[in-house]
Amino acid sequence: MQSNKIGVVIMYLIVVAVMALLTGPSLAAETGPGFESAYTAEEIQRRHRQVPSDDIWWTVRGDQMGWMHKNVHQMFPTVNVYRRGAVSSLVVEENQAIADYAITTASGLMPFSRFLQSAHSTAMGVVVLHQGKIVYEHYPRMQSYEKPIYWSVAKVLPATLVRMYEEQGLIDVNRPIEFYLPELIDSDIAGVSIRNILDMATGLDCGDEYDNRQSCYYQYSMAIGDGFREAEPPDNPYDFVKTLRVSRHAEQGKQFSYSGMNTFVLAWLIEKLTGEPFQDTFTREIWQQIGAEADASYLAYRYGIPLTHGGFLSNMRDLARFGLLFTPSYGVVSDKKIISDQHLSFLLNSPNAELVRKDGSHNIYQWDYVDKQGFLFKGGWGGQGLLVNPLLDLVVVFSSYFKEDYSQQDLQAAVFEVLRGVYLDSNEDPE
Repeated sequence: MQSNKIGVVIMYLIVVAVMALLTGPSLAAETGPGFESAYTAEEIQRRHRQVPSDDIWWTVRGDQMGWMHKNVHQMFPTVNVYRRGAVSSLVVEENQAIADYAITTASGLMPFSRFLQSAHSTAMGVVVLHQGKIVYEHYPRMQSYEKPIYWSVAKVLPATLVRMYEEQGLIDVNRPIEFYLPELIDSDIAGVSIRNILDMATGLDCGDEYDNRQSCYYQYSMAIGDGFREAEPPDNPYDFVKTLRVSRHAEQGKQFSYSGMNTFVLAWLIEKLTGEPFQDTFTREIWQQIGAEADASYLAYRYGIPLTHGGFLSNMRDLARFGLLFTPSYGVVSDKKIISDQHLSFLLNSPNAELVRKDGSHNIYQWDYVDKQGFLFKGGWGGQGLLVNPLLDLVVVFSSYFKEDYSQQDLQAAVFEVLRGVYLDSNEDPE
């Protein structure tokens, strides 16, 4: 009997010793090969304590801004965008010319990769694909698996779905918005065509404005939860747009006027047509079709309403997979040609003539910049970007943030400089 008790005690001590080894300091290093924690538990708590509670959270700059850009999902509610099926494989075939390309900085000429790592830059990550392959990928201030916010880059996602449904005959963009959303019949946006909403040319005085908290746009931003809520704010963006009362600065279609409210209305249009939340339509029509390696999400401050004008979160490779749909290499991520040749030709060649700039570039369907060299670009506040070029078969995704004194060098300009230098002879037209 005594020997049995001794045996039990010995077995217990062995189990305790094994558990101590498994749960000791070396566990993190011995499990999950290739995974490195981005932060300590203490840093996460410290960063959370620095999130403003008496003003708009994203007005903070510097390192704290960079941390928040990568961690929106743990600060505020989100709604999911789901992946499905096998992950589409992205072959890595490095083009050293990108890393080595010399750009101008305050310290003189500097190789692109060194610039990204330097104090001149706040780049968190840059991914470049050419002909469907990753030719450059660098994460100087984040982990590759993190899912940063892309701010206004998100605006092209609802617009892409609208164009897809337009080609299917489900939407006539020349009709006024109340044709599909009769809830807006008494709103000042009634009578504005869907095309002019897509092109940010409504003529309404509701452009992005955060300095004046009584402005139309700030009231919208409070309604959706993106502005600091005070003084009996509007309850939700649907009711806000239904009762919109605002002056006009121009006839619709005649003048560019940037407003995130326009993007919300486009997402609402999609919800009306499909009878489901916007993020579920985007899941089915896009995200589950590209072999994404991870779920994505939308920031959704209030009532589960996605911030479609600027709250999209995903890892950078997956957003690049979305970008590939606009290139000849779409087959790398999808068996289906989701973005048709007609869609691409329309974006490149069919601007509203009133919105063409002096340099010949134009904005269209929520894209900020489209030019004759085939570049389509959508930027995000704080230094994010999605760039595609179907003529050169290029996709670029990048993310950054502002320094405390705004002294960072513009990442968008540096990316364009490198791409044009490496892939495009400025004396030639790719068409």
